[in-house]
Amino acid sequence: MAVNPIQNPIQFGIIGCADIARKVSRAIILAPNAALYAIGSRSIDKASQFAAANGFPPSAKIYGSYDDVLDDPDVDAVYVPLPTSLHIRWAVLAAEKKKHLLLEKPVALNVSEFDQILQACEANGVQFMDATMWMHNPRTANMKEFLSDSQRFGQLKTINSCFTFAADPDFLKNDIRVKPDLDALGALGDAGWYCVRSILWTADFELPKTVVALRGPVLNEVGVILSCGASLHWEDGKVATFHCSFLSNLTMDVTAIGTKGTLRLRDFIIPFEEDKASFTMGTESWFNELVTGWVPKPSEHTVTTDLPQEACMVREFSRLVEGIKGNGQSPEKKWPTFSRKTQLVLDAVKASIEKGFKPIEVVS
Repeated sequence: MAVNPIQNPIQFGIIGCADIARKVSRAIILAPNAALYAIGSRSIDKASQFAAANGFPPSAKIYGSYDDVLDDPDVDAVYVPLPTSLHIRWAVLAAEKKKHLLLEKPVALNVSEFDQILQACEANGVQFMDATMWMHNPRTANMKEFLSDSQRFGQLKTINSCFTFAADPDFLKNDIRVKPDLDALGALGDAGWYCVRSILWTADFELPKTVVALRGPVLNEVGVILSCGASLHWEDGKVATFHCSFLSNLTMDVTAIGTKGTLRLRDFIIPFEEDKASFTMGTESWFNELVTGWVPKPSEHTVTTDLPQEACMVREFSRLVEGIKGNGQSPEKKWPTFSRKTQLVLDAVKASIEKGFKPIEVVS
């Protein structure tokens, strides 16, 4: 795989060999300002096999523990794809070792844990970013232009978001995302994170006033959420809903409706194609004279990219790290702020389910 070298790329270590790390390791190789420097697992054999299977450069360091990666002075940043229950331990330790932190989502089991991670990052001057990859797709910036246009979109009124996939029986029995001691948030943390982030992104990260979980969540025999949803309510009347599930066909929809326009996309997390992504937008649509069609019809817009969205994420994270490392800049605070607000809403959904679907006030 071709690498686009620069003089001083940000050197990444990866701790853990989760499936998602396959995609992110490829992204690190593709990003022009990053280098895949080290991989660590709980056994050196597993780390070696992962490196060999995923195109790691021959120079990559192979370690038989996570600590060895964090103790390597040449590692600038770490990507952490470990189960959520392990985030607080290893993310805090990474920050204390002065490693910039790209952390898989959900960032923590609750906002209290995340605040401990964030405190460690702030105390040690390291950049934090979660790995919500679609945020870095060029399409995302184009859609925001439309949402911000008062003449074409108007005032935001409603958002609907859905992320589901039909997990196979082995997943539903053995995957870490259905284990209470590993990823206790289940589908809410794994799939719901993306839905909540899409809602907050559309609403310019204005937190809702209250969150109400929808009735009928599905939990497995050990109490982990397999399917759920919620409605979010703002003081100005905006309303959003989302549904996430391990039990339904693959769907990744977002619809944002304003007083003048509507934005729709059908593949918001992982585009149908890696090098291009589309969305539709309609402005002041109405019926034709016989009410047999729309006038004007919504228009489709396609945005192309030279880099996959995962590599765009690594490139942006590495740019921020270089600014800190080489130019004495301060860490960019918007990314941890986005993460924290997303976690706050997840916490509220979980609390609403546990309290019999009562409204939960979101307090920042």
